[in-house]
Amino acid sequence: MSDGLYVLLVAVAALWGAAAGAVLPRAAYRFSAPSGEEWRTACPAGHPVNGWLGPARCGPCAGPPYGPGTAPAVVTALVCAALAAATGTRPELAVWLLLAPVGVLLAVVDLRVQRLPDPLTLPFAGTALALLGVTALVPEHAGEWTTALLGALALGAGYFVLFLVNPGGMGFGDVKLALGAGAVLGWYGWPTVMLGTLAGFLLGALYGGALVVARRAGRKTAIPFGPFLIGGVLTGLLIGAYAA
Repeated sequence: MSDGLYVLLVAVAALWGAAAGAVLPRAAYRFSAPSGEEWRTACPAGHPVNGWLGPARCGPCAGPPYGPGTAPAVVTALVCAALAAATGTRPELAVWLLLAPVGVLLAVVDLRVQRLPDPLTLPFAGTALALLGVTALVPEHAGEWTTALLGALALGAGYFVLFLVNPGGMGFGDVKLALGAGAVLGWYGWPTVMLGTLAGFLLGALYGGALVVARRAGRKTAIPFGPFLIGGVLTGLLIGAYAA
């Protein structure tokens, strides 16, 4: 692939990420309800919020955005550009670009309320396996659907064991998200599964340690693990795609 085409590919991926991320704030706000509560249906002032995609801004309030603002668009653009740079023109890039906005949305919601919504986690896993199954039929792909399926089962089972051992430290939402994470990582093989899994735990440990050092949390303080699980997936996926 020529340098010009490579740069164009990365630029298009970044534009896609920015556009997809720009419609996430409303969904992030509506899903950011504490555990046990219904999804939000009104703005902070009580006006109804219609639909799930779009900016988190209330017309009647005429005030500032009540959601995460432009951060999802910026992060999604960077993630999609990085995935395009690592994957190149291989067909699985389309799968990564479709899944990336959902991963960013999950990370944002978990950071805000320590909750991973079922309407996102389980469909994420099913969609990942379905799209990768189609990709496996396309020439020039660089992964295996069988290991994607086994990776989903293995990582989901591993997180389920951790949940049983320490339910206070590992939420069941993380277990469900691990199914999709294992599918994505498994596409590039078992070394990528192990690398992405270890990266997620390392990122979480570093974050937790930093909070303890800064005296913003104790050793038993619960932290949202979803963003670090997703960060580990991105790390493993970038290395796996680049090495494939």
